[in-house]
Order: sequence, then C-alpha cells, then structure tokens
Amino acid sequence: MPTSPSFLSRFSPRTVGLAAAVVTVLIWTSFILIARASADPARGGVLTPFDIAFCRIVGAAVILLPWGAYLVRQDRAAGRYGASWLRVSPLSARITVSVGFFGGLLYAMLAYSGFVYAPALHASVLMPGSLPLWTALLALWLLGDRITPARALGLGLIVLGDLLVGGLSLLHAFDGGQVWLGDVLFMVAAMCWATYSVLARHHGLNAVRATIAITTFAFVVYVPSYSALVLTGVVPGHVFTAPWRDLLFQATFQGWGSVVVSGITFTQMIRHFGPVRSTMITALVPGLSALGAVWLLGEPLRWNLAAGLALVTAGILFGVRANVPIAIKKEASYAS
Repeated sequence: MPTSPSFLSRFSPRTVGLAAAVVTVLIWTSFILIARASADPARGGVLTPFDIAFCRIVGAAVILLPWGAYLVRQDRAAGRYGASWLRVSPLSARITVSVGFFGGLLYAMLAYSGFVYAPALHASVLMPGSLPLWTALLALWLLGDRITPARALGLGLIVLGDLLVGGLSLLHAFDGGQVWLGDVLFMVAAMCWATYSVLARHHGLNAVRATIAITTFAFVVYVPSYSALVLTGVVPGHVFTAPWRDLLFQATFQGWGSVVVSGITFTQMIRHFGPVRSTMITALVPGLSALGAVWLLGEPLRWNLAAGLALVTAGILFGVRANVPIAIKKEASYAS
C-alpha cells in the first residue's frame, strides 16, 4: 500500500517535485472539464451528479479503504489504540466524521451538482478561485490567523473577480436563468473544501490519513443510503443501469485520479516546493481550465468571465507572493 521509496529514489527530488506539480495541475484542470462534460444534461450524459459522486467515492474506496485498514493494523501493532474508526479510518471517529462530512461528502455532492447549471468557465473562477478566500476567512475565525494588508488586497481582487462572474448570473435570476444556482453551488463547494483544509490544519493531520478518513466516511454514509434511494425509486439515479464503461471511467478518473493520485502528488509537491510556491503553481488551474472550457467544450469567453478570471488569478498570485517572506522559515522546516 505505501509508496516505494526505492522507486522515487531513482529520480532527483527536483524531478519528482516537478512531475508531481504537473500531474496535480493536470488532474485539477481535467476535473473541472470532465465534470462539466459528464454532468451537463445538454451533452447527453447518462449519469446524474449524485451518480458521479457515487463513482468517485467507490473508486477511491477500492484503494483507500484497504490502505486505511493496513495503517490501522500497523498502529495497533505499535500499541496505538483508539485513533481509528471502524478499524478502517486511521483517524478517530470524531475527526473522521468532521473532516469527512465537509471534504468527502458535501464537497462532491455540491461540486458535481453545480455543473448541471453552470458552465466550466464559471467553475474555473469560482471553485479554485474562491478557495483562498474561504480558507483565509475560516482560518481567521477558527485558527486565529492574521490577514496582512497585502493579503487582504489579494483577497479583495478575488472577491471582485467572483462578483464579476457570479454577480451577473444573480442579476439574471429573475429572467428564469439557472446559471446562478450553479455558481452558488460552486462557491459553497469551495467553502466546504476550505473547511476541510482548515480542520486538517487545526488537527495537524497527515495528508494520506486525512484522505483515507474522508473517503471512509463518505463511503459508509453515502454509498448504502444512495443505493437504497435509487433501488427504491425515491431518487432518479442511473448508477445501476448505466453502461459499465461510463461507470468505470468515472470511478477511475474521479476516484483514483481526483482523490487518490492528486492527493499524493499534491503532498509530494508541497514536500519539494513548500506550501507557498505550491499555491502559486496551482494558481495555474483557473486559467488552464478556462482555456480548456473554451477550446474543448466550446464555451464562450465573455468579457466578465475573462475579467473575473484575470482578477482571481492575480489575487491568488498577489496574496501568495505577499506572504513569501513570512513563509520562508515554514517552507525550510517543512522541506527538512
């Protein structure tokens, strides 16, 4: 289950870090494009957003639940008891439930539902773009973090960008449009992921154990309940009638790729580049996914979307670069 150090030792730390960064950015970008193409009813997708969430959770669980059981057995063999849930999650029940509710369950349901109503261009700006904003506000409230004037300016640019994208959608709400609903779902999904991130930081969680924990909670809660609702006809799901190729693709990309692989590569990227430079690298995601939405999905890049994208990207980069001097010692200690 654990990654083999002998394999990674064949390459230089810089090569491993760069490869991890490329894989992370590609998966995060592809997540937005594939989720929109799969969940948009106009594109003929056979799976509902809740079906895709089901595939994501089951796909990740195939790998992470056995891995979690392995870690729990290791902990018990070392005399560490009480820090597991159902002997699968390597974290305590209280922590597993709290991080799993936001990072494993709500995030997936809200994000995939948003793609039914709003285009990928909106998701490109509002999900990765608003994540630093929610994280900063929640860290200020829950962790007592301080927001410097420079960082506040960066967050202000993000707010302006989000308003340019989502605000205009809200203005058309009375015209009968539903894009605004997708925008709201994207923003709330980003807030859920930010909540998970802040909780993980508050508890000092290991990235792999946290990923296993949120998947365990989502699997235990969502899979049996959603299966029962679909089989009894209460919810119009197609997860038990859709072609196997569609189910396998979603389970492989959404579960293995978006959850397992990107979770590991993101952690590896932070180990090499440090948290500040890693955030700057992931700031490429809004722009790349927006370009992909225009080129691959044929979505129009209107002036407000382009301006919002520019403001959000500038806000992320400005806010992170403004904190580089403060974070130098943290990065050095993280990499050591």
